[in-house]
Amino acid sequence: MRQFFPVEDLARDERFVQTNMAERMADTRVPGGGSQTSSKKASSRSSTNRLTPDRHDASDRARGLMHGIMVGEIQALEGAGRTAHDFDAGDGSGDTIPFALKLDMARQAWDEARHVEISAKLSAWMGTEIGEFQENTVLFEAACSNDPVLRLAGVNRALEGLAIDVFTQMKEFGDLAGDPYLEFCEDWMLADEVTHVKMGSDWLRKVTENDPERRSRALEFQQVVDKLFSFGGARGDTAESSFQLARRFRELAGFTDDEVDTIAELDEQALAERKAAVRAMNAASAAN
Repeated sequence: MRQFFPVEDLARDERFVQTNMAERMADTRVPGGGSQTSSKKASSRSSTNRLTPDRHDASDRARGLMHGIMVGEIQALEGAGRTAHDFDAGDGSGDTIPFALKLDMARQAWDEARHVEISAKLSAWMGTEIGEFQENTVLFEAACSNDPVLRLAGVNRALEGLAIDVFTQMKEFGDLAGDPYLEFCEDWMLADEVTHVKMGSDWLRKVTENDPERRSRALEFQQVVDKLFSFGGARGDTAESSFQLARRFRELAGFTDDEVDTIAELDEQALAERKAAVRAMNAASAAN
């Protein structure tokens, strides 16, 4: 089997409509860009309020988020499987990874396979067809680094960390909406995500224990991914944020308070930049 599989060659059938990182970053219409945009229809949505059942766009927003979770789980499965396969067993230096890390990635792939099945059934339960919303391939793109430590930082800590925040909100939404199926499933998957992030936190520190420069590069890459996936600042640490940082679960997953504070600051920066971009677009439209 080939190693270092490129994102362009991901196997998908005709139901899936994909968008990549460049396309997503160019779409400033909504937080998260094209990943939340329906491929068949556009739906209005608020960029500042949390997802609650009393929102006028609650159904479409929840369905779009659930579809995004499902395709994200597919890519998480592919990414963990690729990491287990792409690198030879060794001491963690260069392009090798400890054999125990390969086993953890295999375990994560098994978890993600269950998450795909659960999320697909939840999407159907919520009335969504596969492909109704675009698939954002950025998660797998973050899993394509030639340095396994960057994969741990970008995928297990940044993107799986985001999953902790999203699953916490979806669990809360299921509770408020009186949907025990959604609440139970999100709670079940949330426990797995905490484990996945904890594995990434532990292995990143262990593998780079004697290489502070490599650890610094990995953490810098994590911050880049965290800022990209702040949904334009919609995720944050305030009550009015669309997605709140799940501080307690992140602590259980190996994040320090300072690390979570840094993520909150990155979210604020992303929000300020998105507001500035919207103002510039409005000014340009008015000028024309």
